[in-house]
Amino acid sequence: MQRIVVIEDEDVIASAVAVRLRGEGYEVGVASDGRTGIELVEQETPDLVILDVMLPGIDGLEVCRRIQRERPVPVLMLTALDTETDLLVGLGAGADDYMTKPFSPREMVARVKALLRRVERSQYSTEKTVTVLDVELDPATRQVKRSEHEVHLTPTEFDLLYRLGSRPDVVFSREQILSDVWGYEDGFGTRTVDSHVAALRRKLGTEIIRTVHGVGYATGEDK
Repeated sequence: MQRIVVIEDEDVIASAVAVRLRGEGYEVGVASDGRTGIELVEQETPDLVILDVMLPGIDGLEVCRRIQRERPVPVLMLTALDTETDLLVGLGAGADDYMTKPFSPREMVARVKALLRRVERSQYSTEKTVTVLDVELDPATRQVKRSEHEVHLTPTEFDLLYRLGSRPDVVFSREQILSDVWGYEDGFGTRTVDSHVAALRRKLGTEIIRTVHGVGYATGEDK
């Protein structure tokens, strides 16, 4: 049975999320503050973490950084914040996706399942190394190197850049990227794509991914 840890200080939300996930067949642990959440993740070694940004004590962003340092794990952040800067900070801390409160329980379950499916796929990857400009991505080791120096990307950033880089000069729509990388089939959440592209550009330079206005994103030279 797959394990999920929910770190949320609002009892009503934490309880509702836990009940829904248990109903879907997951084993769920709940923590109501950052420090307890970090300890629970260390004890449970979950398959996924659902993490609120605004927590008492250690905030959600710092919790995300700490748990990702120990062992990469998919993180779905819950936030009442909705500005691009706030979302970029969350993604930079290592989150794979975010949902803005209030959110649909059905959508939350769909995102949880998609994130877990993606992790399972990546564990059995037989894809070849891909190079985007001077950045090399190795799917077998999940390592990213630029001029022989290792670069840290979150799992989602890796998957996004690898998908675009595996077909240079092909323009991917946001909806197609959501389907290919996140496994979301309803097209909901295109801002997630934009935020991750912005995070990659901050780490690797604006030229790493180009925008094709009105269509989507691509790697390779603009022709």
